[in-house]
Amino acid sequence: MKKYILILLMLCLIIASCSDELDVTPKGVLSENQIDRPEDAEKFVIAAYSQLGNDEINRPFSLWQYGDMRSDDAYKGGRDPGDGQGFHFMETFTNVRPDMWEIDGLWFHLYIGVRRANEGLRILKNFTEDEFPEVVKRRAELRFIRGHFYFELKRLFNRIPYIDENVPAADYKLTTNVELTSQELWEKIAQDFEFAAANLPLVQPQIGRADQIAAYAYLAKTRLYQAYEKNDQHQVVNVNQELLQKSIAAADKVLSSNHSLEPDFANNFLSGPYENGVESLFAVQFSTNDGTANGRLNFGDMLTVPQGLGCCDFKKPSQNLANAFETNGQGVPLLDSFNAENINFETSTVDPRLDHTIAHPGNPWKYETDLIFEESWSRTPEIYGFYNSLKENVQSENYENVDPFYGNTKPRIILRYAEILLIKAEALIELGRQDEALPLINEVRQRAAQSTEKLVDAEGNPLANYYVETYMPGVNIDWTTENARNALRFERRLELAEEGERFFDLVRWGSAEEVLNLYLNIEQTRRDFLQGGSFISGKHEYLPIPQNQIFWSEDRYVQNPGY
Repeated sequence: MKKYILILLMLCLIIASCSDELDVTPKGVLSENQIDRPEDAEKFVIAAYSQLGNDEINRPFSLWQYGDMRSDDAYKGGRDPGDGQGFHFMETFTNVRPDMWEIDGLWFHLYIGVRRANEGLRILKNFTEDEFPEVVKRRAELRFIRGHFYFELKRLFNRIPYIDENVPAADYKLTTNVELTSQELWEKIAQDFEFAAANLPLVQPQIGRADQIAAYAYLAKTRLYQAYEKNDQHQVVNVNQELLQKSIAAADKVLSSNHSLEPDFANNFLSGPYENGVESLFAVQFSTNDGTANGRLNFGDMLTVPQGLGCCDFKKPSQNLANAFETNGQGVPLLDSFNAENINFETSTVDPRLDHTIAHPGNPWKYETDLIFEESWSRTPEIYGFYNSLKENVQSENYENVDPFYGNTKPRIILRYAEILLIKAEALIELGRQDEALPLINEVRQRAAQSTEKLVDAEGNPLANYYVETYMPGVNIDWTTENARNALRFERRLELAEEGERFFDLVRWGSAEEVLNLYLNIEQTRRDFLQGGSFISGKHEYLPIPQNQIFWSEDRYVQNPGY
C-alpha cells in the first residue's frame, strides 16, 4: 500500500509540473494580440494568399471533380469506379451522402481560407495608414481572397454560414447557414469584390497579388451568378436586369484595361515565358526549389497526368465533349446535333481548341512533335477511353516528380480575359441586346480560328482539318435572342472546357437536369460505368452540407434539400 501511495504522490507531482510547464505560449507562433508591427501583419496576408494553393489530390481547388467531372465534360478516370469511389458517386449522382470525407475536406479547407482572411482583416484594424501605409491595400487584398473562397463555397453548397472579421473564431459555429438568403449571400460576396476594386491598384508590384482589374473581373462574374434568381427547388424564376447591368459595368472595367486575349489560345496553358500573360487576370502561383521538401507544386491537379507520363490518368474528357468541337461546312458548331455521332479526327472539320484541350492518340503531347500520345498512355481505356485533359498539364520537361505523382509549377488561372468577354455577352443577351453581344463572342471565335500554329506534326502539317468562322447573321446563323443564347452557352463550353466551370454554368442557367440526364442517357451506351446515373432536380445542383460540419455546429446548420 505504501508503494502505491508513493506512486500516486509522484504522479500528482508530475501532473502539476507538466501543467505549469505547458501553460506557456508556443514559440514560433503569432497570435493576433501579439501583432504590433506591420511586417508581422503582412505575414497574415501572405498566409491568406498561401491558402489559395493549399490543395491536394482529393480536394483540388481547381474543382475539376466538381465542375468538370460532374458535368458532361469529363469522366472521373483512374483505375476503375472503385478508385476514388466517392467521386464516382458524384459523377453518376448516386449514393452522394453528407458523411463523405471528400466533401467535408473541401468545405473545411475552403473555410480555412475564409478564416485566414478574417484574421488578417481583424489584425489590420489595429493599424493606421501612418503606421502601415499599405494597410488599406492589404485589407482590399484580403477581402478579394475572402470573396474568392466564399464564391466557391456558395456555388458548391449554396446555403453556407457567412462569417466576417467581426466574429471571433471561437464563435464560428454559432452562425447558421440559413441566416442569409441566397441573394443576400451573393451580395455579401459582391461587396468584398467592390471594396477590393475600389482600393486595389491597377498594377501590383508582385506577381500573384490581386489588383483592381482582377477584382472587377470577379465582381462581373459574381453579379452574373446573382442575376439568376432561383426558388427553393433551384429553378430559375427571374433574371435580374439590374444585376445584369452591374455585371456589364464591372466587365467593361476589365475590357478597357491593358489586358487582352492572347494571340494564340495555347499560350494560356504553357509554362515558362507564357506564365501570367496578358490574358490572365488572376492566377494562383506555384514554385519549386524554394527551400521546401518538394516545392510548392500544384498538388491539386497531379492525378490528371496520363499514365504514360507518370500517374494517374484521372479527369478523362468525355466523348460528348470531344464531339462538341466539330464544326459544320460553315465553320460554326453543330449546336443541336453535335452528339448524334462521334467525331472523326481524320475527316471532320474541327475547332482548334479541341487539340489544345483534349489529348488523343497519334497527336503530339502538348505541342512536343517528338513525343506522341499513344493508346498505351491510358490506364484503363476499356473503361474510360483514350482521351486526356491537356490544359492543366505541361510539357514533359516541366514535370516535377513527387513519386508516384508528377506535379508542376505552372500558375493556375482563376480568371482570364476571354471569360469576361463571354460574361458581358451573356448579360447582354439576357437583356435582349444580342446584337451587342455578337462581336464579343466573335472575338473569342476569331482567336480560336487563329490558334493553329502549334498544332502541327514533326513535318509542320496540321494535326486536323481546322475550320472556324465567326457567327454571321443571315449566313451561318439566324441571330435571334434564343439562338444567340444557345451560341453563347456553347461558346463558353468550348472556350472554358476542363477549367472547372461547366457544371456551375448549367446550374446557373437552370438547365442541369435537362442537359445532364440527356448526357447520361446517351453516354452510358458508350461507357458502362455511367449505368444508373441520374440527376435529380432540386437536389443535385448542390452538394450536401457535410455531416461533420452539422455535428460541429451542434445541429445549427440546416441540410440541403434531398439529402
